[in-house]
Parts: sequence; C-alpha cells; structure tokens
Amino acid sequence: MKTLLKNARELKQLKTRELAQLLGIDQALISKFESGTRKPTKEQVIKLAAILEIDYETIMITWLKEKIIYEIGDENLALQALAEAQEEIKSLRNNSSNSVSKALQQHLDEVDLLKLKRERFRQFESDTVLKALELEFIFESNRLDGNTLSLAETELVINQGITIAGKTMKEHLEVINHVEAISYVKGLTEKNTPFSEKELLTIHHFLARGIQIDDAGKYRKTALIDLKSTQPDQLAKDMDDFFNWYENHKNAVHPIILAAEAHLKIQLIQPFTTNNGKTSRLVQNVILLQQGYVMVNNKGDHDNKLRYENTVSKGDKEAFLLLIAQTAKDSLERYIGKIAQ
Repeated sequence: MKTLLKNARELKQLKTRELAQLLGIDQALISKFESGTRKPTKEQVIKLAAILEIDYETIMITWLKEKIIYEIGDENLALQALAEAQEEIKSLRNNSSNSVSKALQQHLDEVDLLKLKRERFRQFESDTVLKALELEFIFESNRLDGNTLSLAETELVINQGITIAGKTMKEHLEVINHVEAISYVKGLTEKNTPFSEKELLTIHHFLARGIQIDDAGKYRKTALIDLKSTQPDQLAKDMDDFFNWYENHKNAVHPIILAAEAHLKIQLIQPFTTNNGKTSRLVQNVILLQQGYVMVNNKGDHDNKLRYENTVSKGDKEAFLLLIAQTAKDSLERYIGKIAQ
C-alpha cells in the first residue's frame, strides 16, 4: 500500500501537503500512509483512488490484504482460519438481503469514484453547464414518453419561448412544465427537504399542469386495465407500502440503489393517470441530487428506450439497477467532460 500510494502521488506531481488538502486530513497522515506506520480508512482509500487515479479494485484488494495480515500476522492456524472465513463470507453474501451482484457493485464503485472526482471540479461549475445538462434531461425524458420535439427545438421553447410549427400544444407544455418541475426539485435539494408524499404529488402537479388539469398532483381514481394496475383502494395501500419501504431503506442502501428502486416502484404502481415515467425519473433525481450526484439522464433514443421499457415492463430489478447505475456513470462523465472543456 505504501509504495502504491507514494508512486501514484509522485506520478500526479502532488506534494504530501497538497494531497492532504485534497483529502481534508493532516499532512502528517499522508507521510504515515506512505511509510506504512498508519493505515488509511476505507473512506480515505476510496478518496485516494479517485484523487490519485489508482484502479479501485487494485487499491481495495491491497488495503484489505494488508488489513488481514495486520490482524492475524503469522498465527499457526491463520491459513485454515482464512479458508473457513472465505466460505462464511460467501454464505453471508448469498444470504444477505442487501447484497448486490458483482457487476452492480462494480458500477456503484465506479460511480462513487466519479462522484469524488466531481468534487474537484465544483469550483469550475457554471450555471451554463448545469442548464445545458437540464436541457438534455428535459429533451430525453420527454422523448422517452413520445414527445417529438428535437433537442434544438426544446432549447428554443425553453430559452426563447418560440412555438415550433407542426408540434402540438401538449408537447410544448411538456417542456415548459419540466422546467418548472426541475426548478422545484432543485429547491428541494438546496433546502435538503426530505422526500415524502407531498413532494411526489407536487412534482406530478408541475408536470401535468395545463395538460391533465383535473388530475394534476392527484392519484388516479380508476384502474388502468390495459396496464393490469390496481383498483383505487389497492392503490392507496401500494403507495403507503411505497413510502414505508422508502423510510426503511433510505439510510440502509446505496443512494443509486435507493433512487433506482424508487423509480422502478413508481413505474410499476402507476399511481397517476399520466406522467408516471416523468415523475419517477424526477423522484429518482431528487434522491440523487440530495446525495451529491448529478441528474441521471435516461436516454430516449430507440435502443436506450427499448432497453428502458423492457426492464420496466418485466419488473426486472437487477437489470434496472444495472441500467440506472450505468446511466448515473454516464451522466457524471458527461458532467465532468463539460466542466473540463
């Protein structure tokens, strides 16, 4: 570990003082990490991997290996104990309700490394970049639900208030409403307002305003037979179950998993007459923005739309979690790329 860290720091041409500032720790700790007299915590290892651009798997295996050796040293029965521990760890991972697949965990690790990298670019963050990403989100989210306005046309509606010939009033309102809904979501993030039923209904109200006037911000009153969805009395129970699930899991699972599952659950419940997709995608981003991530932008081109709709319709949780984790990674890379330009 000590050699790995020192070589990576020198390769980045960082002084121990500069690295300490980036980590938010005392300079003396960096020297102790590199001399081997002190071991970094897991959180510090993750930050070091991001700052020094060390392969996450390489540094974590090195850290865990040294942690194990430090604890058991050269005990006579160490190897036998390790063999038994290996089997028990496998069993625990298989039986744990909160365990995730190796593929998903890799995505989550990569997203978190990018999230840490993002912090280094915050000082260069501009309103122009954020507005550009919001524009892309509005375009893609609307495109997923059938809106035919192009990205350029969406920009004209938002920034110049231009009406696009040949496009419906509904399509224009979907853009305008999205702008207001995102503004509301950003306000929730700035105030760190806990997500609850009130926020869900308000998000839907902004999205449906002027389109489904009587239904804006209200749960549907009838079953959607073609979607095999539930009757209103069952819907009330489904939504109670949803918010109970959210409260029980909001501090127990990774934010990406929490946000993705909330997204999928709303899509499967279909609590509103319209705009369930747009609402679920914004709920997902309320959760992520409050945890320091950027807006996750699910793409609406043919291939991505097909993959998105297939995972939702099948209720394939693992596939959906992988999809959102990959999309979160893509969104962070897009953000960092724009800032670094």
